[in-house]
Amino acid sequence: MSDKAKPPETFNPRRFRSNVPFYARYRLPYPETLVARAAVTAGLRPGDPVMDLGCGPGLLAIPFARLGMAVTAVDPEPEMLEACGAAAREAGVAIDLKLGSSYDLPEGSFRLVTMGRSFRWMDREATLIALDKLVTPGGALAFFDDEHLWTAENAWRRKVTEVGERYGRNNSPHLVERRSEGFRSHHAILMDSPFRRLTGISEFVCREITTDEVIGLSLSLSTSSPEFLGEKRDAFEADLREELTKLSSEGRFTELAEMSALIASRD
Repeated sequence: MSDKAKPPETFNPRRFRSNVPFYARYRLPYPETLVARAAVTAGLRPGDPVMDLGCGPGLLAIPFARLGMAVTAVDPEPEMLEACGAAAREAGVAIDLKLGSSYDLPEGSFRLVTMGRSFRWMDREATLIALDKLVTPGGALAFFDDEHLWTAENAWRRKVTEVGERYGRNNSPHLVERRSEGFRSHHAILMDSPFRRLTGISEFVCREITTDEVIGLSLSLSTSSPEFLGEKRDAFEADLREELTKLSSEGRFTELAEMSALIASRD
């Protein structure tokens, strides 16, 4: 095993267990064109080893495997790995599944390490030190994310937040940390690491979604997952459905988001 940082007491490797049925079905997928552009920016060639750290149900692992990369998918949640494996078989691609986390990285050398919305849950500084030992010379990291634009079309998203706040969303540990005065962005952390050369690329996506899909999406979020809500889940869903009906009696909405990839390489 590579050098490992000690997990903090707050580390919960099964944090996203209850999100599994909702994550792949309702989250925006990363456009394959964005993944292909990231691969070009990182200088990948077919057959290059890629690790998807915090792979979830394979939203990045599968597109990179489709590009011909040798993908290792790592996640601390066994049910997420099962979902990733099932999706890979359906897509007809081979992926090496590894149970692990940023605190328990697999052995090997990788041309690229990808993370989709997962870096925020790690000890970022310690993770970058560990990855510097695994990423080959000329290799890179790629951080994928999405941001829903502040626009009338995304009013439903604000309702998800507003209703979530009634059910304790603001007490979520990672939101509390992000609101603190000492919080540093991924960009700032990377600038102090060996991977300080940053390149950003993005694409905008737009899709139509229904009330049921908005509720499914909300249950995929850590701040309103079934585990987070507990016995309040039914009340949360009822309140959210009521607020969404005020926006659209027909239950149809537009989702407009920027899907991004931040490529970090060494000088």
